[in-house]
Amino acid sequence: MTEKKNSKRQIYLPIILAVVLVAGMFIGRMTTPSGSGQPGQRLMMYPEAGKLQTILNLIDEQYVDSVDTDELVENIIPDVLKKLDPHTVYIPPKDLEAANQELEGNFGGIGVQFSMQNDTVLVISVVSGGPSEKVGILPGDRIITVNDSVIAGVNTPTNDVVNMLRGDIGTKVNVGIQRRNKDKLLDFEITRGNIPLYSVDVSYMVNDSIGYIKVNRFARNTYQELLSALAKLKASNCQSIVMDLRQNSGGYLDIAISMVNEFLDKGDMIVYTEGVNSKRQDVYANGSGSCKDTEITVLIDEFSASASEIFAGAMQDNDRGLVVGRRSFGKGLVQQQFPVPNGGALRLTVARYYTPSGRCIQKPYENGVEDYYKDIIHRYEHGEFFEKDSIDVNDSLMYETVGGRTVYGGGGIMPDYFVPTDTTDRSEYYYAIREQGILYQFALEYSDNNRAELSEYETAEELKQHLDQQPIAKLLTDFASNEGIPFNREEFQVSKELLTVEAKAYIARNIIDNEGFYPIISEEDEVLQKAIELIKTGADSVLQTSANTNADKTQELAAAEAATIN
Repeated sequence: MTEKKNSKRQIYLPIILAVVLVAGMFIGRMTTPSGSGQPGQRLMMYPEAGKLQTILNLIDEQYVDSVDTDELVENIIPDVLKKLDPHTVYIPPKDLEAANQELEGNFGGIGVQFSMQNDTVLVISVVSGGPSEKVGILPGDRIITVNDSVIAGVNTPTNDVVNMLRGDIGTKVNVGIQRRNKDKLLDFEITRGNIPLYSVDVSYMVNDSIGYIKVNRFARNTYQELLSALAKLKASNCQSIVMDLRQNSGGYLDIAISMVNEFLDKGDMIVYTEGVNSKRQDVYANGSGSCKDTEITVLIDEFSASASEIFAGAMQDNDRGLVVGRRSFGKGLVQQQFPVPNGGALRLTVARYYTPSGRCIQKPYENGVEDYYKDIIHRYEHGEFFEKDSIDVNDSLMYETVGGRTVYGGGGIMPDYFVPTDTTDRSEYYYAIREQGILYQFALEYSDNNRAELSEYETAEELKQHLDQQPIAKLLTDFASNEGIPFNREEFQVSKELLTVEAKAYIARNIIDNEGFYPIISEEDEVLQKAIELIKTGADSVLQTSANTNADKTQELAAAEAATIN
């Protein structure tokens, strides 16, 4: 009975993330077309205008009431694009800057990471060398005022706070800071600077030989971040890399290609693209990669899309590395961005991409956008998150890797090793704590109250050893009780280990950021643990066997051909 309840509760996570993906998934190069037409002129001057422009002109000139035709056009465009594919989108001028910032990798701001605690902005960390650090802002500070506005205790929305703190590089903003053991507000004038948006969340050594890299998007700066992460791991004698692309909805095609190139031999195909109006373009590795001899395992899930699938597909089809996790999203469409006269932009699907074996992993979208994004929910309801045999595989879309292994197209990358979603340690008590934000609030308060002591520890291992000696579970349940969630001993026992590990991980993130969070949370990461197990047991030897078998077949064919010629 408990398992059934847990499953129902879990459905909300896929729904929320699927909605986020609507705005976030695309791949392609940002380019400007050679020319763009001007808006259609008035009907009486240009009788040859298209149907849509003719109708708009008639409305403007003849309609009974006053109508803002510009606003009408803004509303019409999305409806028109819905008839195409789910990833062709129109971006209004007001949203374009924010949309581009996500993948360009920087923005103008003051350089702090903050969280709302008790209706107050609490500074979690400051960007090293950033504008706030330069003037003396510290972790644990509370921002009470921004310019002349009080933002504490007045239910200021988080987005409003972000908009007040961000701004053009070089502009100034005044903040009033409340600091522990200080009676008066501290006033700081901060000159906004260029703040990087990192796409490599973390890189660290799991053990003496296995390195881990978490990539959250394929942005303009991701390739350089990857090179830095690889250099860091290699300096620690890394022999095998786990590339985590879970929850990564994609980004720039050329960046994905550059990243794949680091792991393939010269002449190995990376990807090819083709469309009705875009001739086929094949992309091959140039042999300059720094990790051609380093083992690699790729982690994916149902929210790994587009550029993530290019990376995973290239590793899989070339028998270069194992893919572990669950079936990926299934986005095989390439977008190109075109400016439109009003200052907005159109991200238009111009081609499909295909993995080296010839797979187009784009899932169907003939039934409309809504059904397209509900596919994640359908997978959940069908049991695909929990049983490999529940995955719908189209036998007519069978392909072969370079070593002769069978892979499938038609809706995402199928992992070589399936890892189900584990709900055995979830309980109603756990979900109550998670859904009401209690776990995060507890970690913030604990970090804030113990910041001086916790800041003495510089690594996740040191911090974890300290936290292991603290009654974290008891403190968490007491905090939850005070917040209105009654203690349930039976359900707590089911989720005790998971709750404790998550609490420690969030505390560590508040002190040393992701370098503290990921090494601790990995204890409860069943997909990562499976990947480590496969690496240790040499499971990827099947790839080498396939490659050797393929090489033997090639040699046999060459010998037979030579014999025939002679």
